[in-house]
Amino acid sequence: MKLPPVDFAARVVRWQQSHGRNSLPWQNTRDPYCVWLSEIMLQQTQVSTVLDYYARFLARFPDVRALAGASQDEVLSLWSGLGYYSRARNLHRCAQQVVETHGGEFPRTADMLASLPGIGRSTAAAIASFCFGERVAILDGNVKRVLTRVLAFDEDLAVAANERSLWAVAQEMLPLAGMGDVMPRYTQGLMDLGATVCRTRNPSCLICPVQAVCTGFQSGAPEQYPVKTRKLKRTAQSLWLLQARRRGDGAVWLQKRPSTGIWAGLYCLPVYESRDALAAAMPPRVELQDEPGFTHVLTHKDLHLHPVQALLAAQPAAEGQWFAADAWAGLGLPAPIRKLLAASGEM
Repeated sequence: MKLPPVDFAARVVRWQQSHGRNSLPWQNTRDPYCVWLSEIMLQQTQVSTVLDYYARFLARFPDVRALAGASQDEVLSLWSGLGYYSRARNLHRCAQQVVETHGGEFPRTADMLASLPGIGRSTAAAIASFCFGERVAILDGNVKRVLTRVLAFDEDLAVAANERSLWAVAQEMLPLAGMGDVMPRYTQGLMDLGATVCRTRNPSCLICPVQAVCTGFQSGAPEQYPVKTRKLKRTAQSLWLLQARRRGDGAVWLQKRPSTGIWAGLYCLPVYESRDALAAAMPPRVELQDEPGFTHVLTHKDLHLHPVQALLAAQPAAEGQWFAADAWAGLGLPAPIRKLLAASGEM
């Protein structure tokens, strides 16, 4: 691995000022609530997707006390469709802890921020850098890619010790002066480089501001970095969904999912591992109508979903309750369930 270039930080800061992203709604603020909210939403989610959710959250929960005082169902409802729902549950828990333990004020150091629910080391560093000018390194996926290419860091990041080594080097590469203004721009610059220039495939090396000090570029094979051998195996699962409607008013039977597993904590159509199991939960002589199946893609799993409609006079043999369509706006529903019911004219 090459030694860190001495002018790396200065190059990133200059480039960010003139070519980086500077007009996103969570930028140009030192409010840790706004920055924290954006950082959590942006985890494994594209900026274009986050923009509308961010605006809706701020409109409904303008500060951490408003978010802490909301019900989890309301938070999950606004989050519905954004995915990775553990983020929403941790977001709610974190807001409550900030209010209860810290008097409604976010801690001002990365170490303290990382003690809060749902805030990992890199997210804590981003908040501390953007809001408080702390000299602390971030290391999300985009930044790992930039730094490993610049340094030709070829150690396997699936090994914890190697990732710790990269953290240490990332800390060495931070700016040394002007923390209040320089650190936020440097941190944003690394994020912008990874997102717009130093992409996973087909990086735009010819316009990269750190090309001259990038060992990966000089080697002619920047795309071989970062190295990470351990990959999660992709799996598939078939599930049958009971789309039960009540005779007379068309209310739909929904149940709250367990606190762990797929769609944890959300309201959902009853889920069964087989059609036989679904049929066994029905009262006698109920007619079942199979609807076209579809696939919902999660990060590491494909869900093959099979909706089955039933018109009932009484509740099915499944925990839950009837919900009329006008109550759904206040419920957290998984995106495929919301779309399924909307397509059937029930929303």
